[in-house]
Amino acid sequence: MKFARLGPVGQEIPVLLDGDATFDLRSLTADIDGAFLSGEGIARAAEARANGQLPEIEDAASLRIGAPIVRPSAVVCIGMNYAAHAAESGSAPPEVPVVFLKVPNTVVGPNDHVHIPRRSVKTDWEVELGIVIGERASYLDSPDDSVGHIAGFVTANDLSERTFQLEESGGQWSKGKIAPGFNPTGPWLVTPEDVDYQNLRLRSWVNGEPRQDSSTADQIFGVDHIVWHLSQYMTLEPGDLVLTGTPEGVALSGRFPYIQPGDVVEIEIDGLGRQRQEFSAAP
Repeated sequence: MKFARLGPVGQEIPVLLDGDATFDLRSLTADIDGAFLSGEGIARAAEARANGQLPEIEDAASLRIGAPIVRPSAVVCIGMNYAAHAAESGSAPPEVPVVFLKVPNTVVGPNDHVHIPRRSVKTDWEVELGIVIGERASYLDSPDDSVGHIAGFVTANDLSERTFQLEESGGQWSKGKIAPGFNPTGPWLVTPEDVDYQNLRLRSWVNGEPRQDSSTADQIFGVDHIVWHLSQYMTLEPGDLVLTGTPEGVALSGRFPYIQPGDVVEIEIDGLGRQRQEFSAAP
């Protein structure tokens, strides 16, 4: 199943996507939030669609696409989870997952405009598979338990300012990850039964020129391991977002220029949708 949120910022409505049709979910839920994802919301949406009880939104194509989930309570990220990206970053592949955090106001719509932070000269792109938590995950017994706690998957762009992340960091990465709008998410949330999540192609482009092209099959730590591992240190709540790392092909490699005002970045994950962001200097 495929879910989205459409409409102006702060006024998004929850929808279910089925083929070329878009259906209004407001009779079932106010939003795509933790309560909807952790309860019977997804099952109720499927039943209502099957019974023809959801009204179709005729002008859906004209509406802004928001992030497919409300602002999460946590955005947890895994760093250097592809060996080739670790190498281009000047690091050995990690032996355990590298964890850092973004803040909730980084999560925006997939095509929303992005401001390059003041003083930035090294704003970078990172296409990533995102996991949306569906059931609280705490001290899971095994990685095999993880999928039962996943509501679905999303495309995410883990935008990063490398000077802030690496040179002004004080040893932590988050300074370079937390500018407002630095986590475009969506366009859709797709439920696990429809996603071959360890075999997804990830790609990115800048001004139409190819940058990244890889597969989640190349992850060092797979999705199931990541959720299990995180649950040993924290409690993941319904609606939380976990980013699983980016493959090689970013500006940090030295092979490509960093993002400049006027640039357009596009990213795509097969089956999870495509994003497009235009960039300008922060006011």
